[in-house]
Amino acid sequence: MKPVRHIIFDFDGTLADSVDAALDIYNRVAPEYKCKPIEESARTLLSARNPTRYFKEYGVTPFKLFLLIFRVRKELGKQMEHIPLIAGIGDSLRVLHRAGFQLGILTSNSRKNVERFLAFHGLSGLFSFVYSGRHLFGKDKVIGHIIKKEKITEGRIVYVGDETRDVLAMQKIHIPVVAVSWGLGSAEKLQSLHPDVVLNDPSELTPELIHRL
Repeated sequence: MKPVRHIIFDFDGTLADSVDAALDIYNRVAPEYKCKPIEESARTLLSARNPTRYFKEYGVTPFKLFLLIFRVRKELGKQMEHIPLIAGIGDSLRVLHRAGFQLGILTSNSRKNVERFLAFHGLSGLFSFVYSGRHLFGKDKVIGHIIKKEKITEGRIVYVGDETRDVLAMQKIHIPVVAVSWGLGSAEKLQSLHPDVVLNDPSELTPELIHRL
């Protein structure tokens, strides 16, 4: 197999410590859409394999979900400069970039928000592309589009993400996946899906690790 040259990252929870901010925004605007807030104790529902089955309980219909994602993105955009970078991930990204890897981002956040965040943290020059999905699901299909658009050779890509959905989507299309436990999904939950590797600290994300996948 040819060595991996492209690494695609999830954004929220993987690079940006933005999950709490997004949840706070949802809870603030939820009553406007006649939806129930999500208590801290129920946060784990967001990392479920199929969280849509819980949405009905909170009054979130598919149409409302579309509106809420748009609203959360918009509100989040007002505070991107205040969203912390995951501690230590910047150093790992720079090392990977210097090692010759092409880095990209696939996110359900808006491209504008991501680019503003990267610029604020001095990371813009490390990424070759940023793709924004319109919904929370179907990353396997979007990855297929990215591979064609970026002309990525088969077998030369790895995905890094923090959710169970990330793991399942990449397994579906046979792309090696690095699951990280510092975001939405716990190490135990991620490990139960048997990703290629589970990392507990950004310092573990090294060129040597990627080359072994």
